[in-house]
Amino acid sequence: MFRFAKDNRLLAGTLPVAIALAPCPALAEGAEGAESEEREESSGAITVTGVRQAYRGDFAISEIPQSIAEISAATLEQNGIQRLTDALDLNASVVRQNTLGGLWDAFAIRGFTGDENMPSGYLVNGFNGGRGFGGQRDAAGIERVEVLKGPAAALIGRGEPGGTINLVTKQAELGRTFGTASVQYGSFDRVRGEADVNLAVTGGLTARLIGYAEDGDTFREHVHQTRWGFLPSVGLALGPDTRLTYDFEKTRVEVPFDRGIVVLDGDFRTVPRSRFLGEPGDGDTVARATGHQLRLQHDFNDRWSLLVGGSIRHTLLTGFSSDAETAASRQSLYLDGRSLSRQRRSRYYDADHAVVRAELAGEFETGSLRHRVLIGADYDEFTYDQVFRRFRPPALSTGPTEQQGYVIDIHDPVYGRFPLPDVAVMTDRVDRQRAMGVYVQDQIEITDRLQVRVGGRYDRVRLETDNRLSGVDSRRTHSRFSPQAGIVYKLSDPLTVYAAYGQGFRANVGTDVSGTIFDPESSESMEAGLKLTLLGGALNGTLAAFQLTKSNVLATDPDAPGYSLAIGKARSRGVEFDLSGRLPGGVDLLVSYAYVDAEARSTMVDPNTSFQVRPGDPLVNIPRHNLNMQAARTFAIGDREAQIGAGMQYVGKRRGETGSTFTLPAHTLFRVFGKLDLIDNVELFGSVTNLFDAHWYANSYSPLWVQPGAPRTATIGLRAHF
Repeated sequence: MFRFAKDNRLLAGTLPVAIALAPCPALAEGAEGAESEEREESSGAITVTGVRQAYRGDFAISEIPQSIAEISAATLEQNGIQRLTDALDLNASVVRQNTLGGLWDAFAIRGFTGDENMPSGYLVNGFNGGRGFGGQRDAAGIERVEVLKGPAAALIGRGEPGGTINLVTKQAELGRTFGTASVQYGSFDRVRGEADVNLAVTGGLTARLIGYAEDGDTFREHVHQTRWGFLPSVGLALGPDTRLTYDFEKTRVEVPFDRGIVVLDGDFRTVPRSRFLGEPGDGDTVARATGHQLRLQHDFNDRWSLLVGGSIRHTLLTGFSSDAETAASRQSLYLDGRSLSRQRRSRYYDADHAVVRAELAGEFETGSLRHRVLIGADYDEFTYDQVFRRFRPPALSTGPTEQQGYVIDIHDPVYGRFPLPDVAVMTDRVDRQRAMGVYVQDQIEITDRLQVRVGGRYDRVRLETDNRLSGVDSRRTHSRFSPQAGIVYKLSDPLTVYAAYGQGFRANVGTDVSGTIFDPESSESMEAGLKLTLLGGALNGTLAAFQLTKSNVLATDPDAPGYSLAIGKARSRGVEFDLSGRLPGGVDLLVSYAYVDAEARSTMVDPNTSFQVRPGDPLVNIPRHNLNMQAARTFAIGDREAQIGAGMQYVGKRRGETGSTFTLPAHTLFRVFGKLDLIDNVELFGSVTNLFDAHWYANSYSPLWVQPGAPRTATIGLRAHF
């Protein structure tokens, strides 16, 4: 008998060089917390399929002193979502940040993000997977998106205090053969094909082949994109209690680098939202990723389980761009309102990331007390090789010509008017981070109603920077113990209260412009809330209040691209509410609201740039109010099944530039979606986003780098199942 817990696809991947521990016991989805199983009889043998949950242990969600939200593959499919960025919009605690011209994922959870010069980190099946430069993550191959909010750094380690995103990928399901294939056409002549085929090769060997390809224009002029990916998974039963899983990733994105539009004097209609202010002659920026995961799970018995595994991932981003000059002293647009001075940039960002992890999970009793423990260790090595080149227009005081300023008319652009400027090396360095961590967690069941969680994590991080341009090599080592504690009390069957406290530690990669490696970020998190289980478990919700503080927060140095400045301390506090499930009448409901007050808590002035942050300044791109709601209902048309749904997202106004009063306006977006079974195993599906064609703005770095959101966008497609 091969045992796995329900909703527990074994996290597996291949790693030629290392075997690492990945998460352990399963999290039951139901309110009762018991591990349920799905069994299939074949040739007299019983096979149980399931997925182990990262960092959670054998707990029901109601037993965890932490707010957790999940976005399922069905929800992604309903909404026609193809990007992780769009998926995260469904949870109000997560908001968009600057995405390097749309070429990486960047988000903040509960008001805090990481280094603006790096993509936001996230986990893939419990392994760090978001730190490289492989382009924005596609939703293909994602089983669910887990938003793990709250003070969990003592377990996960080296992350943001607001929370962590974990992507659970679609794994090979042993002993089954099934599949889906779809083709769709959307606005701006976008065509996409996608396939997911699970093949039972033998009784104990199964391969799941997932791939996608997409090509088409966008609402932005001269911005055509091509993307594809191959994401297979192979599962192998090595015995009744042991499974090996290998996941492979190969993706490529080709798209022009796009800084968005300019906003003069607060007028967001300065130029049309479709206006491209770069240079088509720069060609595409290309982001590539190749990754492997290997995970081995062994169940010693019904109480103890071990998961070991490893991950390696290589990413490379290359290309040129022409971007608006942000320094007022060099920007002719501020003189005549139409002549935009531009920089030209070249990027070569090459990153290698390797992780090995091990986690032992189990339970035992001491007298009348039940202990559920997690014991783990990990090693993480990240190497980032960057060569950044730039041309910059001269100061206006020198009276430059339009060609010297690399000017484009924002109201009547003529592309290719001037020869493309040569670029000179500004940054040429290698950053290496080697980190080792060990952790332990014990959740003690004191009574049938009361549980207490205690734990801690020790990290040791070695940072190295070799600056090939200046010849300066820097080295620093840091270590830190981060404690964690929580309490859960069940007031009644439908209502549980909890509270949690944790400290965190995250190394800041890179140096300031003088070559000094930054001190690491440290954080402190507090959270308390209520968990609701209604309608016999059909409807579940969490109401939480939180406060987070961080020290040694980094922000981009506006006069030194590729470098950062330490702005000191920041604080975020707020209230959030998540509710999901099924109402009487078969209506699926999703509600997510967050109030977040995130601000700087110290003063920082750089004498060379006059870049200034004051206590009380809001953090960039963080709205105080964020709300997402949607409802869907399945019904019959004759003997065919159909579904229709609608959703709404409200994002409040938020600061659009650090150290200034520039503000992005609030926006409200509506969407509709539906599907209809045409014949057996073939369905027609479609969606319309931004239904009322609102003008909205996804994020901003400055008034000259504002990313407009897409207008009304429709998609229609066919999907076949077998």
